[in-house]
Amino acid sequence: MPEISIVAVENKRQQKQFMQFAWELYAGDPLWIPPLRQNHREMLNYDPHPFYDNNPIQTFIALKDGKVAGRVAALINKDHNERYKENRGFFGFFECINDQEVCGALFDTARAWLKEHGIEQVRGPANPSLNHECGMLVDGFDESPMFMMTYNPSYYPKLLEDYGFRKVEDMYAFWGHIDMLETLDPKLKFIADESKRRFDVQLRRFDKKNFDKDVRSFLDVYNKSLVGTWGFVPMTEAEMEHSSKGLKQLIIPELTTICEIDGKVIGSVFGLLDYNPRIKLIDGKLFPFGFIRLLWNRKKIDRLRLLSANVVPEYQRWGIGLVILDRLVPDLKAWGIKEVEFSWVLESNHLSRSSLERGGAKRTKTYRMYDYGPAEDAAAE
Repeated sequence: MPEISIVAVENKRQQKQFMQFAWELYAGDPLWIPPLRQNHREMLNYDPHPFYDNNPIQTFIALKDGKVAGRVAALINKDHNERYKENRGFFGFFECINDQEVCGALFDTARAWLKEHGIEQVRGPANPSLNHECGMLVDGFDESPMFMMTYNPSYYPKLLEDYGFRKVEDMYAFWGHIDMLETLDPKLKFIADESKRRFDVQLRRFDKKNFDKDVRSFLDVYNKSLVGTWGFVPMTEAEMEHSSKGLKQLIIPELTTICEIDGKVIGSVFGLLDYNPRIKLIDGKLFPFGFIRLLWNRKKIDRLRLLSANVVPEYQRWGIGLVILDRLVPDLKAWGIKEVEFSWVLESNHLSRSSLERGGAKRTKTYRMYDYGPAEDAAAE
């Protein structure tokens, strides 16, 4: 019988084992994209990240006959629990060989750690929250993920479900080609035109001279716009500050829109180029020269992930989102963008889903959030 043991990560050697396991597991998989290594360290709290100023995390590695065979993190998102009046833990950064015993040992240990903190309900994967990479790929295994989207082997959902996890919410990725705009549903254009007529809408790109301010405005709108969204927890001030520094390096003004009404920012959208093929080439290493290769001649990148189109609640049902996206279209064409992925979109976000489907976007990937907990919790949901 193989010997399986679970080790809590407590030193730099174990941190390296935890991180390196992904490279071992996906060796030879042409679709896998490695994480940016420095960012990955921060997301695991191996280097400081403001998310963990108030939220504990413990990472674990599974050893099978002395060799790393899996990993998982157990997390407590105190802001989530305070917001939703829950006592729920989270798991994230899960990777595992196709072995139910290894998977079970990992989750038994993660749940035991959470139980020590008085928590029995578990949700995930969140890496480390819904404001970052999250969800398990359950459909759409035929191509690489877009920038900052998750990827995993097709056997992962069965591992979780056989352990006892159940679906709680799906998230979708929608794909569209720039040529599809030529055959857009006339009703969508009518809605956008009516919105412009009703409101004195001012549209512009992010301002290069006031870039920091505009990035921060986007994050403020992001926090306000998602208040009623399933599972959403606003970023803290420290998280927004940290995120704005990272986004400054990646956001291109031509691929953004700021919407103002009466001098107040009420909506925004930005797309991120699909840097993933370049991240694969540099193997996730930004230093010493990876950063240059990542950002050099970005005009050659013709795929875009539209990851956030946000409007504050009081304007959300007036078609402002369509107005914001419409301003972006000429710049996408001028840049040479050919394909766009809208991701992710909650299955419970009927407004966004119906707009994308009416516009002809195709659902290409499904990501799933899972829950584990007492039966009465499942019934309540």
